[in-house]
Amino acid sequence: MRTEVLYPNVTSIPGGSQISPPNEQINNKQGNEFHKIFEKTLDHTTGDSIDLNQIKSPLKFSAHAYQRIMDRHIQLDSPLMTKINEAVDKALQKGLEDTLVLTNDAAFIVNTKNRTVVTALDRNSLSGNVFTNIDGAVIV
Repeated sequence: MRTEVLYPNVTSIPGGSQISPPNEQINNKQGNEFHKIFEKTLDHTTGDSIDLNQIKSPLKFSAHAYQRIMDRHIQLDSPLMTKINEAVDKALQKGLEDTLVLTNDAAFIVNTKNRTVVTALDRNSLSGNVFTNIDGAVIV
């Protein structure tokens, strides 16, 4: 029995004709699994997952932000999502495009125009960091 190994950013593997194109794999298999894992990591305090469809949030998360949230164990819950959304709304009213949103426990860089969280840092990662390519900050 042959075991297929997938390597990121590789379009084909020699002799691996049974592997579907990367986009299909991400959208079908890995995307669904990744979404499930991400949902489970959202609320570490109760162990319950939050259904992202139930949160009335127009915010999106880039793949980079998803990974940082998971790696850094940043807790996202409905009240925090509401605060981030309100911060993005304030930033938009001021004409900001790339905004640093600071919370008590984390920081998020958000592209307000696309309403996309680009990256996330936990409290421990904030010390000594210099934030560049932002045009404003909202503290919540």
